[in-house]
Amino acid sequence: MKFKLFKTDGTSSSEHDVPHFPSMEEGKGQDALRQVIIATHANQRQGNASTKTRAEVAGSGKKIHRQKGLGVGRAGDKRAIQRRGGGVAFGPRPRSYNQKVNKKIKHLAMERALCDQAAAENISLIEEWSVAEPKTKLFKSLLVSIAPESKKILVISDAFTDQVGLAGRNLSHARLGRAQDLNALDIVQADQIIFSLKGLDVILAKFGNEEPKS
Repeated sequence: MKFKLFKTDGTSSSEHDVPHFPSMEEGKGQDALRQVIIATHANQRQGNASTKTRAEVAGSGKKIHRQKGLGVGRAGDKRAIQRRGGGVAFGPRPRSYNQKVNKKIKHLAMERALCDQAAAENISLIEEWSVAEPKTKLFKSLLVSIAPESKKILVISDAFTDQVGLAGRNLSHARLGRAQDLNALDIVQADQIIFSLKGLDVILAKFGNEEPKS
């Protein structure tokens, strides 16, 4: 598969052929991708919502009214669930929402996400990420020259220098990510993905498809 290759200054260089890029049949891996995205969102939940039962609410257990004379003798105490300030029946309690996904499913989901983005021509390559100074303006101009109309850019490399990290951290429409830390949700959420050549090698190595070193 061929991708546009840009120089470090953002000027277009040529097309780069990546023969070992993942390819899949139409529809294969869709269920795996859906499962991984749902699990990723679930694992991000804190799960700390909590309510008090009537046993945990502070207050007296004394009857609110006397038994005879008022017609409300069976009202119970102030901690009853039907009263304002009382306990909550079947309310949320702290819990874990984590979902376990095995490696084969994650692997299949990542392949599906990459194939979809490649088919949509949303993947580009750059020789190396570098800026002369750690300034946001320089890094923004670099991204504009590569993807001028993109609103969610995923910048990927095997590692970033301190200058690139400082220059890119304040951009609202771009996010820096190490190739070894990516998941399928990161790939799906971006409308433009720009790999460095070393970052692409790391991704391909996950699938055992890295290009042989000469």
